[in-house]
Amino acid sequence: MLTCKIVVEKHTDGYVAYPLGLKGVVIGQGDSYEDALADVKSAIKFHIETFGKEALDMEPPVVEAFIAEAGVETED
Repeated sequence: MLTCKIVVEKHTDGYVAYPLGLKGVVIGQGDSYEDALADVKSAIKFHIETFGKEALDMEPPVVEAFIAEAGVETED
C-alpha cells in the first residue's frame, strides 16, 4: 500500500485535492472533503497503473508539508 501526503483545499464551490511528491499532475475534486479525497485516491491509482511505478519518484520523500501565507508586492 502506498502512503502519501495529500493537500485538500476548500473552495467556495467544492474541494480540490492533490498529492505531494508524485511525477505528473494528479488532481481530485468533490463537493465534500471525503469526495475529493476519494477522487484523488482513484486518480493516483489510475496514474500509477498508466505510467507505472516510475511515477512514484518520491525520493526524497515529503516529510512534512506546511501552508504559509505571505504578502507579495505587485505593480498596480
